[in-house]
Amino acid sequence: MEMFNKENENVKRAVSGVIIVALILGGIIAGGSLWLLITAAVACISLWEYYSFFESKAHMSRGIGLITALLIFYSSYTETLFLFLGPLFVLTALAILLVELIRRHLTGRSNALWNLGGTLSGIIYICLPWAFIFHLRAFPRGIYFLLTLFLCTWACDVSAYIIGSKWGKKRLSEEVSPNKTWEGFFGGFSGSLLGGVIVAFTFAFPPLPFLTIGLICGIAGQIGDLAESLVKRESGLKDSGSVIPGHGGFLDRFDSILVSGTITYFLFGVIIG
Repeated sequence: MEMFNKENENVKRAVSGVIIVALILGGIIAGGSLWLLITAAVACISLWEYYSFFESKAHMSRGIGLITALLIFYSSYTETLFLFLGPLFVLTALAILLVELIRRHLTGRSNALWNLGGTLSGIIYICLPWAFIFHLRAFPRGIYFLLTLFLCTWACDVSAYIIGSKWGKKRLSEEVSPNKTWEGFFGGFSGSLLGGVIVAFTFAFPPLPFLTIGLICGIAGQIGDLAESLVKRESGLKDSGSVIPGHGGFLDRFDSILVSGTITYFLFGVIIG
């Protein structure tokens, strides 16, 4: 019975994984409104999951956070993101404080510090990286950068899991994520670099930019994974959610891309571009 349940869980994991890959690749290739819809949806669901980490501590203004997230994606789509970003953050903070003032007036209690910090940190940690990933599609060769970014991230995850499961012995950070090992880390790093090589070879591009993305995903991406594990450990939750069968929540599946996507955007869009 236990073996049957494990096989059933593996089937769910494989099917949902194929669907996610198909949606991401379809969005990258199509671009435009479809890519906006996919990135905004993943960001908003991940943000909702992130706010659940704070439920044991304080009430979060989820509605204000989601409205801010949608405005960020709208301004990113209209290429006015950096024009409105500063005022948007200030108005969001003021709206949260107004909510807490009303709560204090009506109930005699408030949690302004937790609400303000939690709501805004979710926007910074989740929504802005996904807005950058959306905008990366518009760069020269942006479609190939995105394909490399996701391919290297997935290759890193799969390689780290396989190598870590079979040969992992030395714990990477037992206090944060007991199952992660140094062997798995270097396995993921190697898989990520291989992903960059595959893209460069397939499309006959100069390899350096794609190897760089592989390097970013292999190191920064795994640090991003550990960072989300840290947040979950502090909140006492095993998974960020259960939306994706066999995988947990959206934040569980896309935690690595938040860091590697932001660095890739900054490197190829701001510094080089």
